Amino acid sequence: MPAKTVPSPRALANSPRPNVLFITVDQWRGDMGPGQKAAVPTPHLDALCNNATCFTRHYTQAYPCGPARAGLLTGLYPHKHRVIQNGSPLDAQYRTLAQAARHSGYRPVLFGYTDTQADPRTLEPTDPAWADEEGIAPGFDVQCLLTARAQPWIADLIKKGYPIANPKAGRDGIYQMAPFGTSTCIKAEDSETAFLTAQVLDHLSANTQQPFFIHLSYIAPHPPFAAAKEWLAKVSVPDANKRENRPSHSEAIRHPLIAFHHRTQNLSSFAPNISGPVHTASEQTQTAIRHAYGALMAEVDHHIGQLVARLKTLDLWENTIIVISGDHGEQMFDHDLLGKVGWHDAAAHVPLIMRVPGTKPGQSIDHFTQSIDLFPTLVQLLRLEPDVNLDGKSLVPFLNGLPPSDWRDCVFWSHDFRNLANLKAEQHFGLPSRLCNFHVVRTKTFKYVHFPTLPPVVHDLSNDPGEHLNIAESDKGLALRYEGLERLFNMRISYENEMLSCLQAQNDHLHGNRQCWEFHTFPQD
Repeated sequence: MPAKTVPSPRALANSPRPNVLFITVDQWRGDMGPGQKAAVPTPHLDALCNNATCFTRHYTQAYPCGPARAGLLTGLYPHKHRVIQNGSPLDAQYRTLAQAARHSGYRPVLFGYTDTQADPRTLEPTDPAWADEEGIAPGFDVQCLLTARAQPWIADLIKKGYPIANPKAGRDGIYQMAPFGTSTCIKAEDSETAFLTAQVLDHLSANTQQPFFIHLSYIAPHPPFAAAKEWLAKVSVPDANKRENRPSHSEAIRHPLIAFHHRTQNLSSFAPNISGPVHTASEQTQTAIRHAYGALMAEVDHHIGQLVARLKTLDLWENTIIVISGDHGEQMFDHDLLGKVGWHDAAAHVPLIMRVPGTKPGQSIDHFTQSIDLFPTLVQLLRLEPDVNLDGKSLVPFLNGLPPSDWRDCVFWSHDFRNLANLKAEQHFGLPSRLCNFHVVRTKTFKYVHFPTLPPVVHDLSNDPGEHLNIAESDKGLALRYEGLERLFNMRISYENEMLSCLQAQNDHLHGNRQCWEFHTFPQD
């Protein structure tokens, strides 16, 4: 295991077990984070990066939210954990990061949400968690559950005198209170992000649990794209998709999956009090949405600054690991799309900042890293029990300023576009649900997108960084398809489920490694 071959930071190895503040942001594009050429000011994250390591080529392994967080919290590729859509259950046999930390004496607490549908085989059908796609990942104690229902936040707004006409409408109902293109009706100091931050600040001030493990899951800058007046005034409109890199409509619709999304995506799913096809949105509409998206980022940055300041005030800074990352990105009108669809970098590239006491500060790492790397990294840093079933690799060598010579030269992710509730994609393409997916291999120079049935996609990233031209049928494209398919196949056979295959009975003895299943309890008949 990496923990046996790569030394942990000296400051942590010779000190009490560290605290953990693990922050996730939802739908934050990697190319609009610290260390990137973004137009959004993030002074607090920039300052943190001066004392941390910023990973600039960090990618999720699946999207949307549920699949992305399943990989983040299990350290597994989606072909193993099989959470492939929001609401897909997480198999109870797989250990989460929270369970691993709990097994080693931490008591992980959650502020926000994890979007984890429980394994229904472990529940009675009458259990409220039986079909709750906004459930809680195993291993966490909930301090403040803030899902799309937003009940604690709405209760706080009502207490403060806000006229909430329909509390049952959740967070979407709050944003519907103001017209599209204007600021929200909620003051900046009473926003969703401000409310959740205040809960964590109070917890830190009163916390006696040492060491602590806090998972803070901000929903911003996730839709609805609307922000308080103060934050809109602080940012200019970020142009994530520079004019020269933006495709025309005719270029974007050449692949049937993109054409399907153009047919089905509506602005009403992304911003309050507006509707119409996303791919025909006016420049004015696009500008308003991009402006709100940038404002939400600036707001999160401000509140992360408050958390850092509180850690320092409480003398917790020197023994606290800070991890800031995202679940997935946001198209933000690239290829005339919004949200996390398609195979483009905009949906898969996410930020990652790690501040670990005793490691080399101010680093910017451009090696390929993946969301599934965070689990094995924290296993090593926190001295947790290792797990042979993890697919990611420890990032500790990078934190120590010693990049491994044999590090990966590509990343993988996948997306499943089935919908078992309405079967729209299945009916549109005439496919069974199990074939509504694609798998991506992304190197520095090319991207290969494999579909079970739809046409393949190859982008020559050296000459087409905007991912506009599909060269899959050209001579060069055919060669890259072969390389991409070989890389994808080798990855799949190299990362199989080792839950029981790590054992072999022979000569009345069970050989192998039992640690991969000893931490689990299984339901009894």
